[in-house]
Amino acid sequence: DVQLQASGGGLVQAGQSLRLSCAASGFTFDDHAIAWFRQAPGKEREGISCIESRVGRTYYSDSVKGRFTISSDNARSTVYLQMNSLKPEDTAVYYCAAPLVSVCPPGAPSSAKGMAYWGKGTQVTVSS
Repeated sequence: DVQLQASGGGLVQAGQSLRLSCAASGFTFDDHAIAWFRQAPGKEREGISCIESRVGRTYYSDSVKGRFTISSDNARSTVYLQMNSLKPEDTAVYYCAAPLVSVCPPGAPSSAKGMAYWGKGTQVTVSS
């Protein structure tokens, strides 16, 4: 079975950092791009980052560009999202997802089109 396990969420103060992990199993890791989405209460899901591990290509939304960094450890089949300078508006449940292919979808990171696998979310709460 394919599994994506997101972890690393928590409660932090504004300006602090967190690192989220997305551990993948059940498929060949670099055959699939990995994306991060988030959803805050009462808001639509937002795609924030995507990585193509095979070639190291990354995508970021304007809302996180310059503060968040996505990376992958192919040996561990894990994608990380380093989140720095966190803001209260970053509070959300964060999900990782993967398409069936090694490339991020057109419109990445915003598009969830083609995401075949989703992990359970991890809560990030940023207090002011």
